[in-house]
Order: sequence, then C-alpha cells, then structure tokens
Amino acid sequence: MRLTERIAILGAGRIGMALMGGMIKADLVELDNITATARSEATLEHIRQRFSVKTHTDNRDAVKGCQVIILAVKPQNIREVLQEIAPVIQEQHLIISVAAGITTRAIQQALNQPCPIIRAMPNIPVVVDAGASAIAPGNTAEDRHLRIARAIFEAVGEVVVVRESQLDAVTGLSGSGPAYIYMVIEALIEGGVKMGLSRDIATRLSVQTVLGAAKLMKESGQHPAVLRDEVTTPGGTAIAAIHELEEHALRNMLISAVETATRRSQELRQLLNHHDDLS
Repeated sequence: MRLTERIAILGAGRIGMALMGGMIKADLVELDNITATARSEATLEHIRQRFSVKTHTDNRDAVKGCQVIILAVKPQNIREVLQEIAPVIQEQHLIISVAAGITTRAIQQALNQPCPIIRAMPNIPVVVDAGASAIAPGNTAEDRHLRIARAIFEAVGEVVVVRESQLDAVTGLSGSGPAYIYMVIEALIEGGVKMGLSRDIATRLSVQTVLGAAKLMKESGQHPAVLRDEVTTPGGTAIAAIHELEEHALRNMLISAVETATRRSQELRQLLNHHDDLS
C-alpha cells in the first residue's frame, strides 16, 4: 500500500520523527508529501538534513494542503496546537493523534469540525521500527481512515485496532511495558554479575535472551507456557528458578503493574480532558 495523501506531522519530536522515518523507509509516502513542524529551528534543520522533507514552524501553514494531520505534540501542548489549526481544519481532514489521554471527542470539540479522528498509542520502540501500537477510531472515522492509520504505524512495528475505551489498558500494558522489561533486563544483568560474569557479557546475554525469547514466541505463535516448558527439564536449573520466581510472585507483580498503570492512565486522562473541554 502506498499513500497518496499529503501528511503533516505537527510536533516532530522523537515519536514524530520515528513515524516519518518509518514511512520513508517503507516507501509509504513520497518525500514531497510530508511536512513536519517543530518549535525549534535547530530541530527543523535536523529534520531537513535527515529526511529531506518540508518543514514549518507554523502549524497552520503546515496543515494547508495536507489531508492527514498527525498530532505528535505533548498532551500539555495540544490545546494550543488545536486552537492554532482549528481555522484551517475541514471536514475531510483525517486527524491522527498520539497525544496520550486526549479523547477524540475533546479533539473534535476543539476543532469544531466533524472530521474523522483516530487516536494512537505507540510505544517507544517505534524509534527502532519495533513498536507496539494500538489505534482507536473516533465516531466519524471509517474503514478507509483506519487503513491509512494502520499503514503509517505498521511502518514502525505491530498494530492492533481497539476501542477507544481500551486505550488506558494499552497504555498500562505496551505503553508502559518497555519500562517493566528494562527492569527485568537490568535484574538479569545484575544476576549474571553476581554469579561472576563481566557486566559486558551479562548485558549482551541478557539483552539477546529477551530479544530471542520474544522473537521465538512471535514467529512460532506458541503460548508462552508451552515455550517455557520446552526449556524446563525435570530436576533442572530452569524449574528451580521458576519455583523461586513463583515464590516471589513475579507474575502477580507484573499483572498488578499493568493494572496500576492503567488506572493512572485513566486518572491522567480525566485531568487532561477537563470534561472534554479543550477549546
């Protein structure tokens, strides 16, 4: 699939540049059809040097002539950006927002247009094209709009479609999930060091172990319990370690972490939207 729509990425920070780079590497969009904005001229110069796309400091000018608008700004800045672009937004524009916690209803009210809106929750590994992203359509978004959003985020990883009400759970799982995995990797490294490995070797082995385990599960399609059993021999080292992990309730802790992060996302969403009034 190749997109013919012109795309404006408003607030091309880390996520915005990752999406831009992914689309370009996947040959999804012609360079001339991408426009990026940032507040800093230094950032824009970096974008021009790296991606050879058009840039603007003015969001309103960037939106003109584009059909797809990606809101990659921070949640605390979205009110200002929506007020800025509202006069030039029309019903046919597709709005894709990666601003965490800001609902499609709040965005639509601020823009005062019945344009299709899709919320996306990518996670930080999109910067290495290994992201896990969830997209959720607003009330006026159609299948053709979802196809565009899916293509954009598939350029930087895996994509699932969920209901907007499920995005808090997505935030708790894949949005915050890399932090949990980094802690697991850090603990594995320390375990290796404790048992006499150099920090460099322990780090390389830990990172590759996590990467390999995830890749094997993804490519085999097998349940994690099945794969775990394949490396768990009777009376062996793995079952002894698994018993220790169960004794310390590793699974319960991770389940609780996802639950806690989800509830915090719900709290932040309520604070950010101010009863759906961003205007």
